[in-house]
Amino acid sequence: MATAEGRTIPFVGPEAIDVAVLETFPYQGPEQEIVTSTDEFSAVCPFSGLPDLAKLTLTYVPSDRCIELKSLKYYVMSYRNVGIFQEHATARLAEDLQGVLKARRLTVHTRYNVRGGFLTDCSVTLGG
Repeated sequence: MATAEGRTIPFVGPEAIDVAVLETFPYQGPEQEIVTSTDEFSAVCPFSGLPDLAKLTLTYVPSDRCIELKSLKYYVMSYRNVGIFQEHATARLAEDLQGVLKARRLTVHTRYNVRGGFLTDCSVTLGG
C-alpha cells in the first residue's frame, strides 16, 4: 500500500509575493469604511504543499488613497503557490496593504476552510 507520509507538493517561498503590483488612487472625501472581500484567497501549507483556501476580507478607512481592485487581485493571486502559515499570510497581507495605503485603520481577516476538523479565523488590525 502506498503512503502519503513524507510527501510534499513543490511550492515557493514568501519572496514570490508580488507587492510591486499594488496600485492606489487618490481619495478626497468624507471618512468612510471600505470593505472588500474574496472567497478566492489561496496559499500553500508549508508542511504538505497542499492548498490553504480562505475567504479574505479587507476593511479600511482611507487617509488619502484607496486600493485599486485589479492590482489587489494580482497581489492576492501571487500567494497561490507560496508556502506560508495561515497566521503569517494574514499578517503579511495587512502589513503590505498598510504599507501602500497608509490607511487610518486597516483590518485583514481570513477565514480558512476547515482542515483536520479545525476552522481557523485570523485578523490583523493596523493603524488607529
